[in-house]
Amino acid sequence: MKRKLSSIAVIAISMSVLSACETTVKTAIQEPISHTEAPQETDRVVHKTGEMAEAQTLYSFISSRLTGEYGVYTNLLDTDQKGEAATGHEILSESASLMMRYAVLTGNQALFGAEWEKAKKTFDMEGGFSYRFSPKLQKQYPVNAAVDDLRLIGALEEAGTAFKDEGYSQEAAKYGQRFYHYNVKDGYMYDFYDKKYNLTNKFVTLCYIDMSVLQKLSIPVEERAVLMHNMQEIQEQGYLSDSFPFYETRFDYETGSYKSENINTVESLLTILALSEVHLQKPASIRFIREQVEAGTLYGQYTREGTPVNDIRSTAIYAITAMIGAQLADDQLYRTSIERMNEFRVLDTGSVLYGGFGDTASGQAYSFDNLMALLAYTYE
Repeated sequence: MKRKLSSIAVIAISMSVLSACETTVKTAIQEPISHTEAPQETDRVVHKTGEMAEAQTLYSFISSRLTGEYGVYTNLLDTDQKGEAATGHEILSESASLMMRYAVLTGNQALFGAEWEKAKKTFDMEGGFSYRFSPKLQKQYPVNAAVDDLRLIGALEEAGTAFKDEGYSQEAAKYGQRFYHYNVKDGYMYDFYDKKYNLTNKFVTLCYIDMSVLQKLSIPVEERAVLMHNMQEIQEQGYLSDSFPFYETRFDYETGSYKSENINTVESLLTILALSEVHLQKPASIRFIREQVEAGTLYGQYTREGTPVNDIRSTAIYAITAMIGAQLADDQLYRTSIERMNEFRVLDTGSVLYGGFGDTASGQAYSFDNLMALLAYTYE
């Protein structure tokens, strides 16, 4: 019985944490943008001013339309909140962590404090942060998601430095030690810990491995070194090929092998972003991303050989490539990604989605798309 429930938890986390990434709007392919000159400093100032205004409008949409008492809604349209994956006005720890990162990047200490207090009340539990909360059912799910716990811990660490607040640094250390206790076994990180059954799953999803946070965990140096070595090896060896320079989806500890069906672009881009944060990105990956962003042909899913499975593009895809560009100080990649991302902005002032990213026909707007766009505007 425990094994069956564990499998359900794996499915639920996989669908919920990245559910918004897989829900996209089909758009026509755009003509490639022509960049004949390197941007001048005055151009950067103009662009940055525009991004600040766009970020403010987007934040207004998120805070006024997409947020409730417990945090940012998974989707603007509500549901009965009874599905295996988070839907409607359910709240994800993913969203809380992204809002906290936004607060740090914009230097807004009051917002950070408010978001952190809300996140603790909503998600904190024995063994980690619940990945999901249903306001309608008043249900906190007894499973965490490593990627979101690490992002919350990382945001606390950054806040401690940015706001010169030792309290946040101490909390980062405390929750980092808890993460290591429950989500790491024998020097290897696992996707989730289920407090109800006191178990983890049997694999790690590569885009969950946040090396920049793992290297700061407040644990003994020797243990941290082992963890870093193991997870770096798993992440780097998941590289597919120079001809299709994306990454495998997960590594199965029981079989010692990688497993991927089709390759989800958002997942591989998050892996590349995580690697770039510790200077381990592959040059071929960055070249591929630049080419596809320029052409507007970076699609949502590929075969393992690099053939597009569909022609779906999404806000989150270009938001993440913008972050990669900012991380690598690649101004052209950043700017072109923002331009591509903005193709999905709702500019109709009469729409409830004005300023946000969503589908005006259905009225749907997902937390992941909107929060990743918000971060992309503020990342540089």
